[in-house]
Amino acid sequence: MDRLANTVRPYAWGSTTLIPELLGTAPTGEPLAEMWMGAHPGAPSRIDRGAGETPLSDVIAADPSAELGDLAVAKFGPRLPFLLKVLAAGAPLSVQVHPNLAQAQRGYAAEESAGVPLDAPHRNYKDANHKPELICALTTFEGMCGFRAPEESADLLAALDVDSLKPYVDLLRAHPEEAALREVLTAVLTADPHGMAVTVGETAAACARLGGDTYNAYASLAHHYPGDRGVLAAMLLNYVQLQPGEALFLGAGIPHVYLSGLGVEIMANSDNVLRCGLTPKHVDVPELLNIVRFEASDPGVLRPEASAAGEELYDTPIDEFRLSRYVRARGATATDLTARTPQIVLCTAGELELGDLRLAPGESAFVRAGEKAELSGTGTAFRATVVA
Repeated sequence: MDRLANTVRPYAWGSTTLIPELLGTAPTGEPLAEMWMGAHPGAPSRIDRGAGETPLSDVIAADPSAELGDLAVAKFGPRLPFLLKVLAAGAPLSVQVHPNLAQAQRGYAAEESAGVPLDAPHRNYKDANHKPELICALTTFEGMCGFRAPEESADLLAALDVDSLKPYVDLLRAHPEEAALREVLTAVLTADPHGMAVTVGETAAACARLGGDTYNAYASLAHHYPGDRGVLAAMLLNYVQLQPGEALFLGAGIPHVYLSGLGVEIMANSDNVLRCGLTPKHVDVPELLNIVRFEASDPGVLRPEASAAGEELYDTPIDEFRLSRYVRARGATATDLTARTPQIVLCTAGELELGDLRLAPGESAFVRAGEKAELSGTGTAFRATVVA
């Protein structure tokens, strides 16, 4: 097995303290947003097998069957199909959705055919893959996920008593669910920017007056992104607060935004994101409206299902990744993690041993398919693999 050297991405929305606290290092004042673990070409982890550090992506490409196992290669091809992250939100991310596999394939092919450069700021599809994801809280974690029922959003907006919100309230109450959600989101995203900025300002002030977790969350969005239409788009979504160990699964077409907190995130290996606001980046309104699923849904907070062997599984309908947790008490018997599929093991608390590797919080290792792997020590580990 191989200790991973990982890249930490300094995106502007990142927390200045959460990842340093996990790693036991001093904050530098720089926002640290995401630590990537895996073989994504944008920032592959690095391993050293005696000849210096080498990107994990190159090691896998040199012998996919040896690293990933025949089962994973047959099902997903000669690449690691998931990306594991530690995500630290100090400010809200963009409101966004991800395409399903067919949509990603069509969109990628169309942009390739049109000759849109991969690094063009208006490019929507960086690859032909979908991007389902799971976020598991390590601290209290705030986010918004999935549409509320239209009547609930209407009540929430009406309580603010802002005149410019009343047309949206009327639309939400006048139409069936799908039409109501589509019409209101379309109206928000296509509204005059100046008028929208005024509406968002008045809405934020009203949210601050009313208070409470939900309204305070929207007021915070407007504080970070003054006048941004994404504030009103987010007001159509369920507010959710995860406690440590709880998780959210985000499938295709589900609008969502992360607000604050530290979590372990796993996703299919893709960069495809359609944004609806809270960002200076490109917002392609027509394409976004093609991708969004206009249906109300419960956020569906996940809690892990424990097995007799001590594995706590976060059950999802996705084969590209499988995330589980081990919370090990002092003196517990070692756990055999040997599997026919590739694994990444991440320590988030305590001090663990994985074979001959000692892992402190924030440290991780890659385990080749079929490699003998025993987990011991005291603390918490997350195990990422695939269903093959």
